Amino acid sequence: MIKKELVLNSKHNNRPFGVDYRYKSTDGQKPVILFVHGFKGFKDAMHFNVIADAMAEAGFVYVKMNLSHNGVTPEHPQDFVDLEAFGNNNFSIELDDIGVVVDHICNHQLGIPENEIDVSRLYLAGHSRGGAVSILRACEDTRVKRLVTWAAVADLEAFWSPDFVKEWREKGVQYIKNARTHQDMPLYYQMVEDFEGDPERFRITGRLKKLTIPFLAIHGTDDETVPVEALLLLKGAYPSIQMHRIEGANHTFGGKHPWTSPELPVFTQELVSTMVEFLKQP
Repeated sequence: MIKKELVLNSKHNNRPFGVDYRYKSTDGQKPVILFVHGFKGFKDAMHFNVIADAMAEAGFVYVKMNLSHNGVTPEHPQDFVDLEAFGNNNFSIELDDIGVVVDHICNHQLGIPENEIDVSRLYLAGHSRGGAVSILRACEDTRVKRLVTWAAVADLEAFWSPDFVKEWREKGVQYIKNARTHQDMPLYYQMVEDFEGDPERFRITGRLKKLTIPFLAIHGTDDETVPVEALLLLKGAYPSIQMHRIEGANHTFGGKHPWTSPELPVFTQELVSTMVEFLKQP
């Protein structure tokens, strides 16, 4: 299997962010999947690399990216060493970061030989909030031909109660505890201002009315972070969506960080097989 790590630069603050890809060299061109991690996540978290290997074995070029302001750096790709960047993240930045990677893929700028990759079959996949921004990007980028979400957030404002936003505005910052690292991670009020600057761009159910591509949403029935009922919001906005519920799966489909096994949890095995079947449909 061919694997490579590289660094690209965001349009915002020219901030560098890590990207990697893997594929098995074959005689023909392969579809390409771009995967986007979620909130307090990063591209090498949990079992994401094992999933990437499985998807490459299944016949895809699999690309993973760090969002530029997720708090990690190319030098420290698994540690939140830049909480100032984390606090200054917003949805516009994330959508633009995805666009940078899509540009590199479609312009053959990742170093993948053209005989190995079919950029006309570019698919987006995202976990949790990464699923949400993947939906939004797919709604505005016609180069994306299929979409898969894992435990996607269906409403980006759902976690912002009026009291939370009022306090956020008054203080200028809210701190989110990272249960794994015990860090208090800042979110500056600019995130709300960014949302309110173009709310129709960021309201998922409204944007979905513009989507015309095949869309698979996968969700665990025991998701403790984003309830499985989020699927119903997506279905209401996009009736042709294909939904797949994984009985008993939590928000990470059995994954945790660090992940040291070469084997995937049984819930993630179902996720991978469901995604492969969907993406290989004619």
